[in-house]
Amino acid sequence: MKLLIIEDNNEIQNLLLNLFENDYDIVSAYSGTEGLSLFERQNIDLVLLDIMLPGKTGDEVLKEIRQQSSVPVIIMTALSEKNRISEYLLAGANDYVTKPFDLDELAARVLVQLRNYEVPSNKSETLVVGNLSLNSEDFTAKVCEMEIRLSQREFGILSVLMKNPKQIFTKERLYEAVWQETYLPGDNSINTHLSNLRKKLARLDAQTDYIETIWGLGVRIMQVKHD
Repeated sequence: MKLLIIEDNNEIQNLLLNLFENDYDIVSAYSGTEGLSLFERQNIDLVLLDIMLPGKTGDEVLKEIRQQSSVPVIIMTALSEKNRISEYLLAGANDYVTKPFDLDELAARVLVQLRNYEVPSNKSETLVVGNLSLNSEDFTAKVCEMEIRLSQREFGILSVLMKNPKQIFTKERLYEAVWQETYLPGDNSINTHLSNLRKKLARLDAQTDYIETIWGLGVRIMQVKHD
């Protein structure tokens, strides 16, 4: 599991590194801009986010993270006003701690958020983008109401892309999100699965490019325009 700590205070960064480094992989950022860049390039499982940051503020970082991902975000703030804390939670934060915080309490909050995020739902989830729908119960997709059966990897690729509709994934990030292991340079399996998946979708709807290639950046799910 990988934690991203976005905090400009060196002392707090070191404190959190000592607290979590034995249990998680730690990625550190000292500004909001750096934090967003790292979040977009790495497969992050939870974000610890300070509010008072140089560059982009914590509020801006939270907003941009929520536009592309549902990973847990815990706010770390010296602001104790209830109205501000409510704003963070309504904006998409999962939890918060106020400085100075108790380390054992923070560790427990992180563990709970990761546990909740990892627990699979017993309910069937259907994701929909345009004429494409994905059912988590039977690993099937429907295109224009016509069903196609997917392999586990193909399902995983579509699921990641459809759950993060605004996010562009490099093949490395997409591989790590689906395979849950480190991408090795030269591994072409992600390209093979993407090619096979595109062919299956095209058989039922040749006019629509459901998996868009953004040249020089990666791939994303088709963007749906709303009137």
